[in-house]
Amino acid sequence: MEKHELEKLESVELAEVRQSRDLPSPATAQQPRNRAKFSATTIIPLWIVLSSGVIIYNNYIYNSLNFRFPVFLVTWHLTFAAIGTRVLQRTTHLLDGAKDVPVSKDMFFRSILPIGLLFSGSLILSNTAYLYLSVAYIQMLKAFTPVAILLITWATRISEPNRKLLLIVLMISSGVAVTSKGEKFFSWIGFFIQAGGVGFEATRLVLIQTLLHGLKMDPLVSLHLYAPVCALINLCVIPFTEGLEPLRLVWEGITGSYSHAMSAVSSAAVSNATGSIAGASGELLAAIGEEAAPHITPFILLTNALLAFLLNIAAVFLVGAGSGLVLTLAGVLKDVLLVAGSVVIWGGEIGVMQASGYSIALCGLVMFKLSGGK
Repeated sequence: MEKHELEKLESVELAEVRQSRDLPSPATAQQPRNRAKFSATTIIPLWIVLSSGVIIYNNYIYNSLNFRFPVFLVTWHLTFAAIGTRVLQRTTHLLDGAKDVPVSKDMFFRSILPIGLLFSGSLILSNTAYLYLSVAYIQMLKAFTPVAILLITWATRISEPNRKLLLIVLMISSGVAVTSKGEKFFSWIGFFIQAGGVGFEATRLVLIQTLLHGLKMDPLVSLHLYAPVCALINLCVIPFTEGLEPLRLVWEGITGSYSHAMSAVSSAAVSNATGSIAGASGELLAAIGEEAAPHITPFILLTNALLAFLLNIAAVFLVGAGSGLVLTLAGVLKDVLLVAGSVVIWGGEIGVMQASGYSIALCGLVMFKLSGGK
């Protein structure tokens, strides 16, 4: 369990990633071969910024731009990642490890597909939760993931409980309970959706350790394998959840921005005829800006997916950048900064009860990671 928990921290927590996510964590992380190494003081802050940035950007799209289609956005991320990893495979050495992971038909149906189904469920549910809950509260709920992992491994007899682990479970559970009690804008729908996402994620991580034990994959190789599978799974889900509406809005964003820009250019030409060049330029920028504000645009979709993809590349270089303790503390720092940052950006408040509960849960989380789940 020690390697498994370290890998979860090192890869994009697609969920937690996330991101969610982050994206899928590897079976066994390994230090990239023939690649540049970055110091912990360089890669850890970069990873924290990218990881937090993906979550904040996603929430901005869902709630500020009102593009409330998480299944579509996750599918777009996975499609971008599937294409991006294949481009990197042909142009760089970042995916040389993929040659060491032969995927047979039997391995696909027994391992890749089941894990892909769980990963899709985790991503869909964890992203849908942002429609109902605050970023800060969702991060607090994610602290329950180790408890879910332990409960699954105990139920399946993969591991046996002991006093230390029971204390950790009690600390995290009580901390999350106190945090939930102090949440001002609590939603049962959002809570159960996020709980479902945690359940899918915990099951996926246990299944990876069980089915792909000993298989060496860094986060980027793992993404290379799972992204196309999960994207296809999500494409099958979209018709039953969001339909064609997100595609219509994206198309309107493309054609609308273009038509408004052309209209503004025409207005600029007329203004030029009257000698108002500066005013025409301002009108052009205003027309484009007005169209981009309420709707999703290709630029937003592209930069959002690119940010998520860069997070996975950063996760590759995070492997081996520091000790388990350093990476554990970096993960905790990221969560705390994200909670504080989301409150600053979107307002809201965290009371003493919530802060106390989250602190207890984080202490339990650190104890769990440092103990290696034993």
